[in-house]
Amino acid sequence: MSTTLDVPRQSGVTETTFENAESGFKASTALGENLQKVLVDFIALELVGKQAHWNIVGPNFRDLHHNLDDVVDIAREGSDEFAERMRALHATPDGRPAVVASTNTLAEFPNGEILTHEAIDRVVSAVGSVTATMRAVHDAVDAEDPTTADILHTYIQRLEQQVWFLSAETRTPSK
Repeated sequence: MSTTLDVPRQSGVTETTFENAESGFKASTALGENLQKVLVDFIALELVGKQAHWNIVGPNFRDLHHNLDDVVDIAREGSDEFAERMRALHATPDGRPAVVASTNTLAEFPNGEILTHEAIDRVVSAVGSVTATMRAVHDAVDAEDPTTADILHTYIQRLEQQVWFLSAETRTPSK
């Protein structure tokens, strides 16, 4: 039996209702949409990192197992920080599974056991997708809200450091 996934409308493009405690800067629709893109990629990265963490086998298992937890922690912190930033700017984050599954930019991670070196390549690619999303939205975000751009800078730096840590495992020294 074939079923189609009915993807709900994303909430990230809606605004909140202003009440007594809400004031200050209000995100434009474009800023909300850009932050939604970052949010779904962070949520997907957390899932990819745990999938790899649970299923890696092979050389240097233990170190990679722990390093993947570092990536997952950054992804979890990032998703929470960007979702809360959206709320502070009166945009509505949407992290529902169907929305994340249909809108993130990460490649599908395989099911089952995966050799450590293949997992490294796939996780490095996933982290690269998240940083590419942040870099793609950066200039528009910075033009409207430099404070939020500073948050992007922090997470780009942290994730690119993880790429260095992970990819060093499979590199050969240059001569």
